Amino acid sequence: MNLENLSAAAETIADQVLELIDSGTPTPIILVDGRTGSGKTTFAAILQNRLFQKGESAPRVIHMDDLYEGWDGLQAGVDYLIRQILTPIARREVASWQEYDWQVDERAGTWREFRGGTPLIIEGVGSLSRIAAEQADLTIWLEADQSIRQARIADRNAAGDGDGSWFAMWSAQEADFYAREKSDEIADQIIAN
Repeated sequence: MNLENLSAAAETIADQVLELIDSGTPTPIILVDGRTGSGKTTFAAILQNRLFQKGESAPRVIHMDDLYEGWDGLQAGVDYLIRQILTPIARREVASWQEYDWQVDERAGTWREFRGGTPLIIEGVGSLSRIAAEQADLTIWLEADQSIRQARIADRNAAGDGDGSWFAMWSAQEADFYAREKSDEIADQIIAN
């Protein structure tokens, strides 16, 4: 993982987010997308920490992993993000969603709420769709070589994140989503990792 690149990019983006707040955007929305293993979760954590250090409050991070409906539920997670989180926030309402419980393989996890007033970082495959981009203030695409991503995926599997049998099905959904949404092309910024 190229933490130096991610840290430098997070510094720049944190400044942009703080400028949005200073200019009257109470809840800047930052979408962080990229293929599996590109470093989205790591980058979101670095950005969250940087914003907390520079700003007045900790930004909220939402992981798409909590919104998908299992290994074959990428599009369902994208739809859930738009319906339960982004649309209510755009209306200045409270966003309320239930996390997906991977242990029981259904949406039976903890209920969460977000009332706005702090930056919101949404990270994960599918977070950057054309509809979501319309409601976001900053959109970011993380790019990593396929060999690096595959090594990271293998490390995750070795650490207990499944046995890898999910990868082919998930990759097909990613390819379909990105062919349709062109997330890398509509991103405001591309970060090489």
